[in-house]
Amino acid sequence: MRNNIVHSGADELTYEIRGIVAVAQQLEKMGVEMTWENIGDPIAKKHEVPLWIKEIVKEAVMENETYGYSPTKGLLATREFIAEQRNKENGLPKLTPENILFFNGLGDAISIIYTYLNTGARVIGPSPAYPTHSSAEAAHAVTKHITYNLNPHRNWLPDLEELRNKVKFNPTISGILIINPDNPTGMVYPEKILKEIVSIAKEFDLFIICDETYANISYGQEKMVPLHKVISDVPAIIMRGLSKEIPWPGSRCGWIEVYNNDKDPVFARYTKTLVDAKMLEVCATTLPQQVLPKIFSDERYESHLKETAKKFNKKADIAYDIFRDTLGIISPKAEGAFYVSVVFDDGVLNNKQTLKIKNKQAKKLIEDLTQTVSLDKRFVYYLMSSTGICVVPLSGFNSNLLGFRMTLLEPNEEKFRQTTETISIAIKNYLKST
Repeated sequence: MRNNIVHSGADELTYEIRGIVAVAQQLEKMGVEMTWENIGDPIAKKHEVPLWIKEIVKEAVMENETYGYSPTKGLLATREFIAEQRNKENGLPKLTPENILFFNGLGDAISIIYTYLNTGARVIGPSPAYPTHSSAEAAHAVTKHITYNLNPHRNWLPDLEELRNKVKFNPTISGILIINPDNPTGMVYPEKILKEIVSIAKEFDLFIICDETYANISYGQEKMVPLHKVISDVPAIIMRGLSKEIPWPGSRCGWIEVYNNDKDPVFARYTKTLVDAKMLEVCATTLPQQVLPKIFSDERYESHLKETAKKFNKKADIAYDIFRDTLGIISPKAEGAFYVSVVFDDGVLNNKQTLKIKNKQAKKLIEDLTQTVSLDKRFVYYLMSSTGICVVPLSGFNSNLLGFRMTLLEPNEEKFRQTTETISIAIKNYLKST
């Protein structure tokens, strides 16, 4: 090319959750039957959208206005509905319809949020990190994402002393990212921890981004506390969506709720930029916005959420019971979202460990691929080729921890148990193979 047209942050754009699929598909072509535990798509895992929700969508499809543009920020009636839901409790920061902005999925929102930050402003996020956030922030900054650690030995709770020190001694940090419930760990932030993070943000004059995609998929002992209930007067962007809880990932419908932008003129100008950027795209998709109030206000929705959470809790218990008896790993019980992460003990992995691979073609492929990969990816490749189970290496989540993430999405409880037990046996065989 006459000029270098590659974005300077292009190398920071990685998404191992889908990246692992390329190898898995090669194995499938070689005859390895695959069990997909890599990606959080309930529909691909045969989860059924309740019929009554489909009926609401069906009615909206027959309405002519569904096929038009929505306002840039989103349908006013839908934004009014969301604001009314948030403002039910007294003494909390008020949310107005004007401070709600719809996007074509939260991936779209994440991209715009980081793209339009000042180039010198950084957002520190949790590690293990959800790669859409960490990659977008790193690409914006043209350097590695800054993280604070979640500790598997403390049920994945964040290291607040580390967070505070990194904020204190890195003046470029302008915001803190929270994902609650967390992806990939399944941890739910205790209210006390949230308040301490808010306190850090207030002390150092930062804003907070809180991704609450899984807010309504919480089932453990720790109650999920939405950030707006503890945010006080700290500027914040809270992210919500339809993808996981209905579930309707194909709706590509997410929105942000902006709190306290009247408290800081710089934050207000930044959030106006997000609206201006969305205006260039015209608007988000109309159909899911149209049906959101009817779905969320239906008396059947609450029971739908409770039943869904109950099923995930049961599988989280199964995974916990199996993995806690597996030597060489640690895996705290998931309390929200639909993922569980497993971490190998320090020093138990090496580059000589293997699993038996019956398929000769697959064996050759994996032996070639594992020459230079991280130790946890090496295990994941051997797991895929020997058992057909596709999980995601934890190093793909911007983490120094070696392990993997799997989902709790398998609807057949007995098959889920078998899959988890197969992984446990594979871990045992892999660790004793050298």
